Amino acid sequence: MKRTRSYARQTRQALSILGKLIRIGRMERDMTAQALADRAGISRTTLHNIERGAPGAEIGAVFEAAILAGVRLFEDDEAALRIENARVEEKLTLLPKSVRTSRTAVDDDF
Repeated sequence: MKRTRSYARQTRQALSILGKLIRIGRMERDMTAQALADRAGISRTTLHNIERGAPGAEIGAVFEAAILAGVRLFEDDEAALRIENARVEEKLTLLPKSVRTSRTAVDDDF
Protein backbone atom coordinates (compact mmCIF):
# COMPACT_ATOMS: atom_id res chain seq x y z
CA MET A 1 0.00 0.00 0.00
CA LYS A 2 1.49 3.31 -1.10
CA ARG A 3 1.41 5.99 1.56
CA THR A 4 0.66 9.57 0.54
CA ARG A 5 3.06 12.15 1.92
CA SER A 6 1.67 15.40 3.24
CA TYR A 7 3.46 18.72 2.91
CA ALA A 8 3.20 21.93 4.90
CA ARG A 9 1.20 24.74 3.33
CA GLN A 10 4.35 26.85 3.04
CA THR A 11 6.10 24.03 1.17
CA ARG A 12 3.23 23.70 -1.29
CA GLN A 13 3.15 27.48 -1.81
CA ALA A 14 6.93 27.65 -2.35
CA LEU A 15 6.75 24.83 -4.91
CA SER A 16 3.90 26.58 -6.69
CA ILE A 17 5.80 29.88 -6.82
CA LEU A 18 8.99 28.25 -8.07
CA GLY A 19 7.09 26.31 -10.72
CA LYS A 20 5.38 29.46 -11.95
CA LEU A 21 8.69 31.34 -12.03
CA ILE A 22 10.19 28.54 -14.14
CA ARG A 23 7.27 28.70 -16.54
CA ILE A 24 7.51 32.50 -16.79
CA GLY A 25 11.26 32.30 -17.41
CA ARG A 26 10.79 29.64 -20.07
CA MET A 27 8.11 31.64 -21.84
CA GLU A 28 10.09 34.90 -21.65
CA ARG A 29 12.94 33.08 -23.37
CA ASP A 30 10.55 31.79 -26.05
CA MET A 31 11.34 28.20 -25.12
CA THR A 32 8.83 25.45 -25.64
CA ALA A 33 8.26 23.07 -22.77
CA GLN A 34 9.82 20.30 -24.85
CA ALA A 35 12.93 22.40 -25.55
CA LEU A 36 13.46 23.15 -21.84
CA ALA A 37 12.78 19.54 -20.90
CA ASP A 38 15.33 18.35 -23.47
CA ARG A 39 17.98 20.81 -22.25
CA ALA A 40 17.33 19.84 -18.62
CA GLY A 41 17.48 16.14 -19.46
CA ILE A 42 13.98 15.44 -18.16
CA SER A 43 10.70 14.39 -19.71
CA ARG A 44 8.05 16.87 -20.80
CA THR A 45 5.77 15.36 -18.15
CA THR A 46 8.33 15.99 -15.41
CA LEU A 47 8.68 19.61 -16.53
CA HIS A 48 4.89 19.96 -16.52
CA ASN A 49 4.81 18.66 -12.94
CA ILE A 50 7.60 21.05 -11.91
CA GLU A 51 5.82 24.02 -13.47
CA ARG A 52 2.58 23.20 -11.68
CA GLY A 53 4.39 22.86 -8.33
CA ALA A 54 4.02 19.11 -7.84
CA PRO A 55 6.25 18.02 -4.94
CA GLY A 56 7.47 14.72 -6.39
CA ALA A 57 10.14 16.01 -8.78
CA GLU A 58 13.80 15.39 -8.04
CA ILE A 59 15.38 18.55 -6.61
CA GLY A 60 18.27 18.43 -9.07
CA ALA A 61 15.83 18.39 -11.98
CA VAL A 62 13.93 21.33 -10.49
CA PHE A 63 17.12 23.35 -9.99
CA GLU A 64 18.36 22.52 -13.49
CA ALA A 65 15.07 23.62 -15.06
CA ALA A 66 15.13 26.80 -12.99
CA ILE A 67 18.70 27.68 -14.00
CA LEU A 68 17.99 27.03 -17.68
CA ALA A 69 14.84 29.16 -17.48
CA GLY A 70 16.81 31.99 -15.88
CA VAL A 71 15.27 31.75 -12.42
CA ARG A 72 17.74 33.03 -9.83
CA LEU A 73 18.04 30.54 -7.00
CA PHE A 74 21.22 31.69 -5.30
CA GLU A 75 24.08 33.96 -6.19
CA ASP A 76 24.82 34.01 -9.94
CA ASP A 77 28.55 34.61 -9.52
CA GLU A 78 30.46 31.34 -9.27
CA ALA A 79 33.10 32.85 -6.97
CA ALA A 80 30.36 34.07 -4.61
CA LEU A 81 28.81 30.59 -4.67
CA ARG A 82 32.15 29.04 -3.69
CA ILE A 83 32.50 31.53 -0.82
CA GLU A 84 28.97 30.80 0.39
CA ASN A 85 29.57 27.06 0.12
CA ALA A 86 32.77 27.41 2.17
CA ARG A 87 30.93 29.50 4.79
CA VAL A 88 28.20 26.90 5.15
CA GLU A 89 30.79 24.09 5.25
CA GLU A 90 32.65 25.93 8.03
CA LYS A 91 29.43 26.25 10.02
CA LEU A 92 28.78 22.53 9.59
CA THR A 93 32.21 21.71 11.03
CA LEU A 94 31.23 23.54 14.23
CA LEU A 95 28.08 21.49 14.69
CA PRO A 96 27.97 17.93 16.05
CA LYS A 97 28.32 15.16 13.47
CA SER A 98 24.93 13.74 14.40
CA VAL A 99 21.98 14.49 16.62
CA ARG A 100 20.82 11.82 19.03
CA THR A 101 17.75 11.71 21.18
CA SER A 102 18.35 11.58 24.91
CA ARG A 103 17.84 8.17 26.52
CA THR A 104 17.10 9.69 29.90
CA ALA A 105 14.14 11.85 30.66
CA VAL A 106 14.96 15.45 31.42
CA ASP A 107 13.76 16.57 34.83
CA ASP A 108 12.66 20.13 34.17
CA ASP A 109 10.15 20.32 37.03
CA PHE A 110 11.67 22.99 39.25
